[in-house]
Amino acid sequence: MKFISWNIDSLNAALTATSARALLTRDVLSKIAAEDADIIAIQETKLPAAGMNTKQKDALAAYFPDYDIAWVSSCEPARKGYAGTMALYKKGLEVKADFPKIGAPEPMDCEGRTITLELPDFFFNLVYTPNAGDGLKRLSERQVWDEKYADYLAGLDEKKPVISCGDYNVAHEEIDLANPASNHMSPGFTDEERAGFSNLLSRGFTDTFRHIHGNIPGAYSWWAQRVRTSKINNSGWRIDYFLVSDRIKDKVLRSEMMDSGPRQDHAPLLLEIK
Repeated sequence: MKFISWNIDSLNAALTATSARALLTRDVLSKIAAEDADIIAIQETKLPAAGMNTKQKDALAAYFPDYDIAWVSSCEPARKGYAGTMALYKKGLEVKADFPKIGAPEPMDCEGRTITLELPDFFFNLVYTPNAGDGLKRLSERQVWDEKYADYLAGLDEKKPVISCGDYNVAHEEIDLANPASNHMSPGFTDEERAGFSNLLSRGFTDTFRHIHGNIPGAYSWWAQRVRTSKINNSGWRIDYFLVSDRIKDKVLRSEMMDSGPRQDHAPLLLEIK
């Protein structure tokens, strides 16, 4: 089976805007559609609580006509049009969708950050992990999220194997970003966030990219939009992951970042597994 994960940074902008960036985003959507994946996980949809309008639905269906959709958006008391996640899965798959609350600090559980699809042989979870924020103002809440999410994923793993993916908003090791020395107090590379991800892996999960590729340097999934040369210079971070239960790690065939062309921000991830 084949899976793709991508933080799209606004589904509405991707589907209906006419800016140069929107055109670059639609080029990436076309590449994703051509892969014909079984499940596509999208983070940071930024849709309203009511979901897509008709124009957006039609535009998405033009790329993915053979897929059913599960989605969740932020709702009160969370900010409107914030975060949000979506899963597209091939029609005919036996899927039960769940939108779990993990007991995270308010309002994180209302920000539409995670979806779990239960299939006959495994769980597929997608997540958009909260950012620690400017000045690390949300770091303590992020630490609680990390603990609760690890508990949740481990609970799924007790029932059947798990494939999990998304924007985890953390570069786990120094090799996972271009400039570690100057970023130890930056959101996404604090000791606390890195320890939270280490704890998650210790609960029985494998970082599939490192499992397949080892410690190859310069492999990133995100380049800052605000720094015009970040992608040209490959000054990036690897903050997006595909994780699997340890007991199925040797079934992984491919785990890689897809080419997103000149578009900065997140690149899609691709996982292929027996």
